[in-house]
Amino acid sequence: MSKVLTHATIYTGEAERPVIKDAYIRFDNQIEAMGPMSELVSTSADELIRADRQVIVPGFIDVHTHGAYGFDTMDGEATDIIKMVHGQISEGITSVFPTTMTQSVENISKAMVAVNEAAEKEPAIMGVHLEGPFINPHFKGAQPEQYIIAPSKELVQKWHELSGNRVRLITYAPEQAEDVVAFEDYLADNNIIGSIGHSNATREFLQNHSKASHITHLYNAQRPMAHREPGVTGHAMLEDHIRTELIVDGFHVYPDMVNLAYKLKSAQRIDLITDSMRAKGLGDGESELGGQKVWVKDKQARLEDGTLAGSVLEFDDAFRNIMAFTGASIHEAIQMASVNQAIEFGLKTKGTLTVGKDADLNVFNADLTELQATYSMGRRFSKQDGVETKE
Repeated sequence: MSKVLTHATIYTGEAERPVIKDAYIRFDNQIEAMGPMSELVSTSADELIRADRQVIVPGFIDVHTHGAYGFDTMDGEATDIIKMVHGQISEGITSVFPTTMTQSVENISKAMVAVNEAAEKEPAIMGVHLEGPFINPHFKGAQPEQYIIAPSKELVQKWHELSGNRVRLITYAPEQAEDVVAFEDYLADNNIIGSIGHSNATREFLQNHSKASHITHLYNAQRPMAHREPGVTGHAMLEDHIRTELIVDGFHVYPDMVNLAYKLKSAQRIDLITDSMRAKGLGDGESELGGQKVWVKDKQARLEDGTLAGSVLEFDDAFRNIMAFTGASIHEAIQMASVNQAIEFGLKTKGTLTVGKDADLNVFNADLTELQATYSMGRRFSKQDGVETKE
C-alpha cells in the first residue's frame, strides 16, 4: 500500500519546479507520483494522509555526526549505531555519515567493522566520515592528542576495506602529510573526498600543495583568517570550488559569521552539519567524547577546559537557524541541508523530491516551527513518538 500525503505545500529542491502548492505526493520506499491535487487519481490501495497547511521538504543529509541519544560511532557496536541513526532520522536526517574521531588504530578499525554491519541493515547510512587521526595537534579541538598521527594511505585503505568501501569523506591536515599529493591522489582514486580540518596550513601551502575540495566545520579548529595570512578559513572563502561545512547552532559560529560565510560562499557551497556527539538529546549533564569528560549545559557541550566538544544540535534546528541567521530562503536552506550533499557525494537518489527518488522527506507545520514527521525510504519516524536513548 502506498502512502499519499495530500493538500501540502511541497518544496522539491529542484530548480525547474521548486514548489508545488496544494499538492500531493505518493510513495512507498520511493516517490511514485507527485503534483497538484487537481492531478491526483487515488486508488483503493492508497493510504491517504491529510497534510493541510503542512510543508514538505527533502530529507536532510548529515555528513558529519559522531553520535546522539547516548550512542557514538566509536563505541563500535552495530546495533547501537542503528539506534543512533533512528534517533537522527526523527530530527529530519534521512542520509547520514557516521563519523569517527581521533582514536587508536584498533578502535577506529572496530568502528569501521560496526558501521559496515549497521549499514547492511539500515539504508539511511550512506557513508563514513573519518575525522582524524590525521590532524594537526595545534588545532586538535576536542580530539585526544595522544592518538594523532600523520596521514597514511595504508591506514585509509585498511579502514576503507573494513567499512565495506563506505568511507566517503576524510578530515585531515594536509601540512602533516609526508607526501600530500600522493595521499590526495589515493583519495581521489577511491572516490573519497578530502576535507581540510584541524589544520594549521597557510593559504600559500594549500594553494601550492593541496587539491582538497571540502572544509571541515568552517571557522572551527583551523588556522583562522587574518589580514596578513588568510589561513584555512580565508582559503575556504576565496576558492569557489571548495564546499564548506557549517555548524549553525549559534555557539560554534557567531550568527554574523554564519552570515558572512553565506554571503561569500553562497547557498550552493555550504553543507549544514550537526557535528553532534552522544549527549545530544539527553539534556544537561555529564557525557563523554573519545574518552574525555564532556559537560552539557544550555545546549553547549564542552570539555573541562571549556573547549567546544562537538554539538548537541538537532538538524531541524540547524535548518531553521540558517534562515534566521542569514535571511536565506527556504529554497536556499534546502540547498544547504540536502541538495549540496547529494550532489557532492553522488547520492543520486537523494537530495530532492522527484518521481523515482527515494521517499526521504520531512513534514513541517506551516511556519516550520515543528517537525511533525520524517519519512526515510518511506518509513515514518517522529520526535513525538519518542526516541530511544542510551543513558
